[in-house]
Parts: sequence; structure tokens; C-alpha cells
Amino acid sequence: MSSRDQFTTKIGFILAAAGSAIGLGAIWKFPYMAGTNGGSVFILLFILCTFFIGLPVLIAEFMIGRRGQKDAVTSFKEQAPGKPWYLIGWGGMIIAGLILSFYSVVGGWILSYLARAFTLQLTSSSTHINYADLFGSIISSPFEAVLVQGLFMLLTVVIVSAGIKGGIEKASTWMMPLLFIFFIVLVVRSLTLDGAMEGVKFMFVPDWSYFNAETFLMALGQAFFSLSVGIAVMITYASYLSKTEKIGNSAINVASMNIIISLLAGLVIFPAVFALGYTPDQGPGLVFIILPAVFEQLPLGGLFLTIFFILLLFATVTSSISMLEIVVAIAIGDKAEKRKKVAWMGGIIIFIFGIPSALSFGILSDVKILDRSIFDFVDFLTNSIGMPIGALLISIFAGYYYTKDISRKELASSSMMFTIWYILIRYVSPLAIFIIFIQGILPLFK
Repeated sequence: MSSRDQFTTKIGFILAAAGSAIGLGAIWKFPYMAGTNGGSVFILLFILCTFFIGLPVLIAEFMIGRRGQKDAVTSFKEQAPGKPWYLIGWGGMIIAGLILSFYSVVGGWILSYLARAFTLQLTSSSTHINYADLFGSIISSPFEAVLVQGLFMLLTVVIVSAGIKGGIEKASTWMMPLLFIFFIVLVVRSLTLDGAMEGVKFMFVPDWSYFNAETFLMALGQAFFSLSVGIAVMITYASYLSKTEKIGNSAINVASMNIIISLLAGLVIFPAVFALGYTPDQGPGLVFIILPAVFEQLPLGGLFLTIFFILLLFATVTSSISMLEIVVAIAIGDKAEKRKKVAWMGGIIIFIFGIPSALSFGILSDVKILDRSIFDFVDFLTNSIGMPIGALLISIFAGYYYTKDISRKELASSSMMFTIWYILIRYVSPLAIFIIFIQGILPLFK
């Protein structure tokens, strides 16, 4: 008799899966990618790529996980006995652990900002803060960088060690609604600023001069990575889902929530940025440097900045717990009694692996791998190589190893929806993922 935990409600599963997808990609990366790639055209392409390229792979992961009802390695072993497909599960576990090792570093930065916000050190009315210097001091301080990275990993481990129902589902079902509520509050505040409509136009009135191959590739990459596909995280979550649930609708809900949160992030940032005289093409520093400077000029700016970093923390945690969960799920199998021990061991190992990334902006800043800092190299290794390979193999498995009858039975949708998905997963998604992969590794040959 299996002792595996399960999601108790469909909405709990959707919120947990959406939380995995809605992380730094939606709130940190999406605004600066849109800001540096023309805004509206990038956003339009991002939405189209999400539904026609990312969503089919997300559905494929849901199918594999829900059908297997086991961890990612065992699911492939039992569905493809004697074949090496199970290596997708092992690869996903390794890539997820590596992502979490540097993801926890950024989570730590968020904790640093929150600590300063709660102690009223940000957006002070009496002193002007140089946020570029502040951010530089946080990421370059060895003690602070490692301390907050460890605290973020501690929070992640505590939630995962509590299990699916008592930890991941519980955390997701209160964090995700609060995420939406906080975003609505911030959007309303941003849209009431004088000159805010310039930011809205930037997001929704197309500037077709940006409609080119480069913008398409940037949007394609953002859509793909923002759904957390390719590392078997969604296979793991779907394995805790009842076989009676319809996975097609759940996947559409997750993709839609990811798009909505991305758009809300843009509606918080771009109207405020334009209204207060900044430009949107600030790159990765948009959230940590430009946004605090923007809030500094608003009445109650400290309060709104604190709310923003709270919701950024929520989004980051709901992603980090999914990445630790795949490691725990594979390590414990059906032996739920080992969850706490494995969660702590896995968390400690990933924390140790992440220390060089945490120090790569300070005492290890001179250490370069392929002309990249340690942090950037791990990011490159996972996002440009590991995830595309994983997603390509998953799309091939679902599109070609599964028979059409198995796929139709698992998807349990209308014939039209199944036909569309089947065409996309066999032909469109693999080609797009291959393009992302080639684009990602091209810098190696320059």
C-alpha cells in the first residue's frame, strides 16, 4: 500500500503548480525582458508562445506524472521499462537542485531588502538612498550574502519537510491568493500616478519596429522558462494528483495565471517608471535598483515597496519548494516517513553548493568559468542547456513514445483540443525548444 501524500483539492494542485511557474521569471525577469525588448510586441509574442509552445510541454509533464503516480524517475521506469527514459528524471533532479542553489541566492537578496524595509531603512523621507550602491553592498558582502541565502533555504526546507498537504499545498493556498491581492493593491497605486498611462501604452500599444527575430526568440525563451518545464518539477507535482482530475484544464489555468501575474508585474512597474521619469530598459536591476528609487518618490512609498518585496518573496518561495520537492520525491520514493530527514539533507547540500554563487559578486568575483561569474555560469548551465534538453526529451516522449490512444485517454479532452495538442507536442514545441537550445549555446562558439 502506497503511503504517498496527495493534493487534497484541485485548486490546491493548480495553485502549487502555478506557484512553481510564477517565480522570479514572472516578477523579476519578465518586466526587464519586456522593458529591453520594446514592451507590447514582446508581451504579445510571450503570450502566444506560452500557449502554443510552453503549454503543450506543461500538459505532457502533467500527463506523465499523473499517469505514473510516482516520482519522476520511477514514473519513467514503469511507463518505459527497460528504456533509458528514466534519465530525464535524474537529469531534472540535478538541474532543479542546481537552479535552487543560485535561486536561493536571489531569494536571500529579497530577504535582505525586506529586513531593511521592516526596519524602515528603505525609502527614508530624511535621507536619499543610492540603491545601486545598496544592492552592490548586499550582493558583495560575504557574510550577508551567505546568511540570507541560508535563511531562504531554511524557509524552503521547513515547508517541504511538512509534506504535500501540510506543507506545499497549505503554503501555496494562502501565498498565491495574497500574491494576487498585493499585486492588485500595487497596480491601483501605480495607475493613479500622473503620467502612468505612458507605461500602459508601452505595454499594450504595439511598436511594430520591435517585431523581429530577436524579439521573438527572447519572448519564446521567456515563455518557455517561466512555466518551469523541462526539469520534471511538474511531473512530480502531477504525480500527487488524483487520476480523476482533468489535466488539460489545470494546465491552461496554470499558464493563464502565469501570464496574468507577469502582466500585473508590468502594470506595477512600467506606469510608475514612466510617471517618475525613468526609462524601462534598465535590465536586471529594474526590481532591485530602479523600483525602490521609484517608490521613494511616492507617498507611503516604504509601505508599497515592502508589500512588493513580500509578494516577490512569496513567488520565489512557491518556486523554490517545487525544486526541492523533486529532489525529495526521488530520494524517498513511497517512504513518506523519510521526508523530513531527506528534505533537511537535500536543503543543506543545495545550500553548500550555492555558497560559491552567493560569493561570486564579492570575494569570488574574479573566478570565471567560460568568462562568466559562478552565479551566471550555473544560470547558463541550467537555463540554456539543462532545461531545453529536458523539455525536448519530455516532448519527444509524450509525442512519440506514448501511443495516440494512451495520450487521448490521459488528456481526456475534446477531440479538437487533443488534435491541437498532439500536433503541437510532436512538431511545434520540439522545433521551438531546439531553437532555444541553439540560441542558448551560441555564445560558447563566439
